[in-house]
Amino acid sequence: MTYPRDMIGYGQTPPHPRWPGEARIALQFVVNYEEGAENCILHGDAHSEALNSDNVGVTARQGERDLVTESFYEYGSRAGYWRLMRLFDERGIKTTVFAIGMAIERHPDVGRHAVVGGHEMCCHGWRWIDYRRIPEAEERDHIERAVNAIERASGEKPVGWYTGRVSERTRRLVAADGRFIYDSDAYNDDLPYWLDVGGKPWLVVPYAFDTNDMRFASAPGFNTGSQFFEHLRDTFDFLYREGATSPKMMSVGLHCRLAGRPARAAALERFLDHALAQPGVWICRRDQIARHWMSHHAPAVLAPAG
Repeated sequence: MTYPRDMIGYGQTPPHPRWPGEARIALQFVVNYEEGAENCILHGDAHSEALNSDNVGVTARQGERDLVTESFYEYGSRAGYWRLMRLFDERGIKTTVFAIGMAIERHPDVGRHAVVGGHEMCCHGWRWIDYRRIPEAEERDHIERAVNAIERASGEKPVGWYTGRVSERTRRLVAADGRFIYDSDAYNDDLPYWLDVGGKPWLVVPYAFDTNDMRFASAPGFNTGSQFFEHLRDTFDFLYREGATSPKMMSVGLHCRLAGRPARAAALERFLDHALAQPGVWICRRDQIARHWMSHHAPAVLAPAG
């Protein structure tokens, strides 16, 4: 029986990515926009949300609202998004927004602002829920609803996909959809790679959870902005040194309700200025990484998707 996981990847000889300008590192920032699409009985769910907010240690409430968690999520859409994007816009940095369809539908100004500012709208599903036990037909319908919501709000057709709380079917459904060129539902490499999905080449641009503000909402995690800054800086500096001979990519994941808080935004600001002070850094959108890889690293021998 074929083992469905690839434990080898590029091994000892990763390809040289040939980033634009001979950059030593491709640095990519993701702004997750999920607020208003999380688990909530107002959305027809059986329970409240219990993931990725400052209501640390909370458990899902069956059949009732959790007003505290709801309020933490609302901070992201009301204040956090705008604070984060000001930091990026002031520095001319273009990000990728992982946009949940229902969330963007509730606040279309976010979609319009992102596209006008030159940021990428990447589809993050219709809901911020766990898709493991969602029926296939419903998951396929959610893909369609998410794409339509983002396009209506922003005027941009998303070419990237990230579910997060993924099902075993998600990659197959996304690849078969025909409108996407990559997904980021993987954490298993420092470079993009090709898979065989349904007999066709499919590009994965991996994401990361350690360089991610979600660690403020999970244990063990970050307790202060300084810890967050130091972890981002050390990751960047190590990859930058490696990049003298073997460049990689670095993903920084941000959530409006988490990194959008002032002290954490201050830590992010310090890291942005640290990265901008170094030569040979390509700060880019995920779709730019995908298109670069497609142009410079055509698929050869493909690993089957797990």
